[in-house]
Amino acid sequence: MMINHNRYTKISFFLVIIFGLGLFYFGTDGFTAFTAETARVQQLKDNQPKFPDVTLEDSMGRKYSISEFEDKYVFITFLYTSCTTVCPELEYNMKQVYDKLPRGVKGEEIVFLSISFDPQRDTPAVLNKYKDYFNSDGETWRMARIPNQTELDSLLKAFGVIVIRDDNGNFAHNSAFYLVNKKGSLIDVMDYKKINEAAQKVSNILERGEQ
Repeated sequence: MMINHNRYTKISFFLVIIFGLGLFYFGTDGFTAFTAETARVQQLKDNQPKFPDVTLEDSMGRKYSISEFEDKYVFITFLYTSCTTVCPELEYNMKQVYDKLPRGVKGEEIVFLSISFDPQRDTPAVLNKYKDYFNSDGETWRMARIPNQTELDSLLKAFGVIVIRDDNGNFAHNSAFYLVNKKGSLIDVMDYKKINEAAQKVSNILERGEQ
């Protein structure tokens, strides 16, 4: 009897483990949400927050809301031009995604938008100079700031962008590609280092007219 009892105990233990792993698998979207960052990204994809009502000011000094891009997808990055670490790579990678898309869709079906979270220093004149480093045309790929800090904070919070200023005027921040659909909702957050994957995903969405 003792032998059978031990055997049943072991079987029960393994069943509990398997059941627990199954719950964890489905609860983490196939083991993807192992970290706070991946969990945060998954939550954004699930919730699909709206791009808030803020006023953008671009490198040409034009002011408008996200409705400027009504019925278009918007491919977004967040940066500050004084950054000497991740931001240049982020924007260079954005350019590569931009270059991989067919010319006809840019400005017609999708717009690229780089948003500064350092509006005091990143004036339209500064953004205009910065865009030239990446051959941004200022139209199908725009660089802009949000002058109102409260509005800027509302966008950063909605899209889960973490920005921490240090004592030297620099920022620690997370970086990604953000895709907003034609209705102004965030539908994807992509790894900015996976350029081909991002370009293919956007191409597929444009071809199928998804979301």
